[in-house]
Amino acid sequence: MSEVTITRAVRMPDPFRIERFLSNPKLGPRLLFFSGGSALNGVAQYLKKYTHNSFHLVTPFDSGGSSQGLRVAFNMPAIGDLRSRMMALADETVLGHPDVFRLFTHRFSKEAEQADLSRQLETMIAGTHPLVAAIEQPMRMLIQNQLGMFHAARPKSFDLRGASIGNLIMAGGYLNQNQQLEPIVLLVSKLVGVQGTVGPVSDDNLHLAAELENGEVVIGQHLLTAKEHPPLASPIKELFLNRGLADHEPVRARFPERNRTFVQSADLICYAPGSFYSSLIANLLPEGVGQSIASCTVPKVYVPSLGHDPETAGMDLLGQVETLLGYLRRDAGEACPTEKLLNLVVADEDTPDELAEKVRSLGIPVLKLGLITPTSAPYYDPEPLCEALVSLV
Repeated sequence: MSEVTITRAVRMPDPFRIERFLSNPKLGPRLLFFSGGSALNGVAQYLKKYTHNSFHLVTPFDSGGSSQGLRVAFNMPAIGDLRSRMMALADETVLGHPDVFRLFTHRFSKEAEQADLSRQLETMIAGTHPLVAAIEQPMRMLIQNQLGMFHAARPKSFDLRGASIGNLIMAGGYLNQNQQLEPIVLLVSKLVGVQGTVGPVSDDNLHLAAELENGEVVIGQHLLTAKEHPPLASPIKELFLNRGLADHEPVRARFPERNRTFVQSADLICYAPGSFYSSLIANLLPEGVGQSIASCTVPKVYVPSLGHDPETAGMDLLGQVETLLGYLRRDAGEACPTEKLLNLVVADEDTPDELAEKVRSLGIPVLKLGLITPTSAPYYDPEPLCEALVSLV
């Protein structure tokens, strides 16, 4: 089989491509995102207007929020970001399953008593809770089985306050599938009619850790983001994967073959906005990611986050691009040309010219567009960002 590389002039935004994809999103482009957290969920939800064929590789290494209790209780990968991305991509029409969506996005009250929440959970397992009773068979029975598995295995000390029902269902499914993540992700995708493909960047049950410039080692994603704990005392020198949360024990993760296939079939690869280290770089750590990206001849685009990111204290856009390339080359090879790893930075029009010029000095074009609107500030407006990405295909 021969491969031919074709270059073309691009009009930004391209009204022809935008209209074509809007008219038939089922035949839309295969955009692949390396991301995590909730930063891309608004864009993912809007992207459904243009394509039902996007790929979302999400980090399963988080250790904070609602995922933390499940990870501690069952020694499992983080599922919260996977669930939230699937909900963002769920079919919102009557052809989807709105009753399942409502259940998966429901959270128990943070103020309720544990005994009351346990009784609510039991009514869900019995199928008498209104949110479960509204779901048609056989989906209702599948959900009851997964919740029952979670309930039977959960420690008595497990705190149900604020728990996401979707996370509990996925945890039960994980236990029910011999502690395999992929089958339950596929099942949930079918249940809510995900218009795209969502999956963990690795199936390995590991944690994030970082060596700081001051020599300190910090273990756990929840300690890196400054969302649940104070900001880091020193900039991150190196991000790596660790076996657990207790001891400094660096390990390697594998990039599954199915994900390599997604990369090879993509029409565009996007390094998405989000927490720089814990959402983006974390997805590039498994062995095989950099090689897969380098071997794929499609546009590779970096969309930097907006505003202050505690994980990149003191790092400007040039530093982010250089760091991104550095982690990709750890797997692709130090001599891997830049154009095989990153072709374009798409940034808001307010990005300072001097920063854009620094990035261009690396041979990487910077495309400045109006990506923030009065109603979206201080975040990207999903519409112009989606239009920009589909125009590049």
